[in-house]
Amino acid sequence: MGTTTPPRTLAEALRARDDESLAGLLRARPDLLSPVPGDITQLATRAGTRASVVRALEHLDRFSLQTAEALAVAPDPAPYATLLGLLTGDGQDDGEHRDDAGAAIVAALPGALGTLREQALVWGEDDRLRLVRTARELLSPSPQHPSPTGLGPTVAEATAGMSPGRLQEILAAAGLPATHDPVSAVTALTALFTDRTRMGELLDTAPMEALAVLDRLVWGPPYGEVTPNPTPPVKWLRDRGLLLPVSTRTVVLPREAALHLRAGRAHRVPEPQPPAVAAAAERDPQAVDSAAAGQAFLAVTTVEELLKTWDGGGPTVLRAGGLSVRELKKTAAALDVPEPTAAFWVELSYAAGLLASDGEADERYAPTPAADEWAELPAQDRWADLATAWLSATRTSGLVGGQDAKGRALSALGPDLDRSAAPEVRHRVLALLAELPAGTAPDPETVLARLRWERPLRGAATTAGDAMDLRSRIALWTLNESELLGITGRGALASPTRALLAGHPADAAARLAPLLPEPLDHVLLQADLTAVAPGPLERPLAEMLGALADIESKGGATVYRFTPGSVRRALDAGQTATDVHAFLAAHSRTPVPQPLSYLIDDVARRHGHLRIGAASSYVRCDDEAVLNEILADKRSAALRLRRLAPTVLAARTDPASLLDGLRDMGYAPAAESADGDVLITRAGAHRTPPRTAPSPVPEGPPVPDPTLLGAAVRAIRAGETAATIVHKDAEATASPGALPRTSSAETLVTVQAAAMTGSAVWIGYVNAEGTASQRVIAPVRVEGGFVTAYDHTADEIRTYPLHRITGVAELAE
Repeated sequence: MGTTTPPRTLAEALRARDDESLAGLLRARPDLLSPVPGDITQLATRAGTRASVVRALEHLDRFSLQTAEALAVAPDPAPYATLLGLLTGDGQDDGEHRDDAGAAIVAALPGALGTLREQALVWGEDDRLRLVRTARELLSPSPQHPSPTGLGPTVAEATAGMSPGRLQEILAAAGLPATHDPVSAVTALTALFTDRTRMGELLDTAPMEALAVLDRLVWGPPYGEVTPNPTPPVKWLRDRGLLLPVSTRTVVLPREAALHLRAGRAHRVPEPQPPAVAAAAERDPQAVDSAAAGQAFLAVTTVEELLKTWDGGGPTVLRAGGLSVRELKKTAAALDVPEPTAAFWVELSYAAGLLASDGEADERYAPTPAADEWAELPAQDRWADLATAWLSATRTSGLVGGQDAKGRALSALGPDLDRSAAPEVRHRVLALLAELPAGTAPDPETVLARLRWERPLRGAATTAGDAMDLRSRIALWTLNESELLGITGRGALASPTRALLAGHPADAAARLAPLLPEPLDHVLLQADLTAVAPGPLERPLAEMLGALADIESKGGATVYRFTPGSVRRALDAGQTATDVHAFLAAHSRTPVPQPLSYLIDDVARRHGHLRIGAASSYVRCDDEAVLNEILADKRSAALRLRRLAPTVLAARTDPASLLDGLRDMGYAPAAESADGDVLITRAGAHRTPPRTAPSPVPEGPPVPDPTLLGAAVRAIRAGETAATIVHKDAEATASPGALPRTSSAETLVTVQAAAMTGSAVWIGYVNAEGTASQRVIAPVRVEGGFVTAYDHTADEIRTYPLHRITGVAELAE
C-alpha cells in the first residue's frame, strides 16, 4: 500500500496510492470523474455511493465477483487466508472440489483481488481486507435480497432479539453448557457450528430426514417455510439451532452451519478461469474468405436495392416514429428476404446515414444526399462503411417485433431500439472469434458461456435454463448479422474483418477487393424474353437494364424479364426504340431474339399515340376510332370522359390518374406539356435534407483519454493539498473543511500583498452555480475587481471576481 501504517478508511487507502494507481481507478470507473472530485475525500465518498458501486460490480468478471461475494459473507475485516478458504474450502469434503480447481483458485485470487483493489471496491492490507460498505450491503444476505452465494445470516444476526429462555433450550438440545448471558450463548452456538469435529458428531445423531432437509437448504436459498406443528425432522433441527426462526412461518439455515455442510466453500462451483471458446467446425481459410466476400457483395447490393426502392420517397413515418408492420412487410417482399432480415438492412442503412426521415409535413423515409456519394464508391469501400457503422451502432434490429417495458410494440426505425451494450458485445464476440485459428467456426453456446463469465448478471444465475439476458441475445444476433454482412464466412471470421477490428477500415477494404467479382459489361439475351446477367453488372448497365426489364430472380446469376410495361417504362424515361435496340445489341453476347425486337417495336409504335394533358385533363388522338373505342369501353366510366372535339376527350380526373387508368385498359398514352411536347417522366429521386448518421448511445460515461486522466489526477492532488494545507490564521475557519471568511477590504489587501511578494494564499470561492470550493492560488495581478492568479488546485492561470471570494488566509509555509 506504500505506507507502514495500515489505512483506517478508504480515503486513507486512496491517499496512499501513487498517481498511476489513481489514474487506473478513474479509467476503470469513469463515472467518478463527472465532475472531477475536489480532493481524495470526495473521490472516496463518490466511490462508495450506491449507483457507482452497482455500476462497478456489474462490470466485474465472474471470479472477481465471486471474490467480492465471498468477502461479503466473511468477517469484516477478513485475512487473506480466510478469503482463500471461502473459495477453496477446507479440503474435508467428498472430493467434489478437486485439487486442481483449488490450485487454479490460488493462482487466480491475487489477480481478482487486485482488480477489486484497483476499482476501490476492496481496501486494506492482506491481513485486514475490507469490502466497501455499500458493496457489502448489496451482496450480503437478507430475506428480501438473498446472497448470490446462497448463504443466510450468521447465528448472531439470526438470533438477534431471541429470548434468553429460547437460547437456553437450544444450548441444552445441542449438548452445550447453559449460560445466562445471551452473548455467551450465541458465541457458544457459533463455536459449535464452526468446529468440524463437534459439528460432525452432532449431525451423526440427526435423523436421515433432517439431513435431507439440510441438503435442500445448504446451497440456497437458505430460507424455508414451516407449519405451526412442524414435522419431527424439522423440529429436531429447530431445537438444536440448525434452523433458526425468521418469522412465525419462516426458518433459516445459519451461515456457519451451511459453511460446515459446504466444506467451507462460499460457492458451489468457483470459476477462476474463463471457459474456453470451443470450435464447432474447421474450414479452409480461403473458402471462408470467399464465402464472406460473396456475402459482403450481396450486402452492398441489398442496401443499394433498398435505397433504390425508396428512391422516390419511401414509406411514411408513424406518428410515434418508425415503420409500420405493413411497410416492413412490403420492404421485405421487395428485397425478397424475411422480415427480421429486412429490419436489419433498414436499420443498418439508417445507422450508416444512408436513410433518414425527410422532415416534411407528410413525413417519409428517403435516401440522404450521403447515399448518392456512397453509391459512387467502389464495392469494397461501400462494404467497409456498412461494417464500420454496424460495429459502432447502438440500434439493435433484433428487438423489432418485441415489446418495450410498457408493452408497446417495437418497430423498425422506431425510437426505442438503442441498447448501449450492443457495440461492446459485438466487438467482444468478434474478438473471441479472432482469437481462434483462421477458418475456425465457434460453438455459439461456448461463446455465450464466455461472455457470461466476463460480465455475469449480478445476483442471478446464468444457467442455460434461465431466461436469456440482453447481452446473450445481442451476442446471438451478432453471430447472425455478421454472417449476413460478410464479417464472417461459414461461421468463421474472414481475414478482411481482422483489419477492420484493428481499426483499419481502408486495409479491410483493400483485402476484400481481390475477393469481389469483377463487374460485367454484358448480358445473355434469351428467346423467352429474358436476359441473364452471369454476375454483377457495371453500374450504368445495371441501371439501364433495371429500367428496361423487371428482375425475375436473383442469386449467382440475375434473370431479367422484358414485358410491355417494362419497355414502356424505358420509353417514358426518354428512350426511343432505336436507343433500346442499340443498347441490347451492344451489351448482349447473344443475338437479340426476334420476339424481343417485336415487343420493343410494338410498344414503341403504340407509345405516345394518345396524349394526356391538363385541362383538368384531356386525351388527344389523331385517330378518332381509338377515342370512340375508349368511350365505348365500360372500364372508362370511372374516368368520366366526354368528347370536346373529334380528336379530343376531356376528363375530370388529374393527368396522372388518367394515365394510369388508360394504361390499365391496355393503351400506351404519353403525357404532354402545355406546348404539346411529350413529357419525359423519369423517376423522381427524392432526397432528405443533409443528415448525419445517428450517434450511438454510450453505455455510461466514456473512458477518459490519458491527457484527461493526468489532468484529473493533478487536480485531485492539488485539491487535497488545498484541503489539508496549514494556514496562519487559525480562526479563519470555524470547522475543518469550512471556507475562510474575511471582509472585502481584508481580502483585497491580502491578495494585493501576495501579488507583490509572489506568495500563495488560501481562498474560499463560490462559482456562478453556487458551488463552494477551497483553492490555493498565487496572485499575479489584481485590478478591476478581478484577481488573476496561478491556481495550484486546477494547475492553470485563472481569473476570479473578488466578490466571489468568501475569504483569504496566508499559508504557514
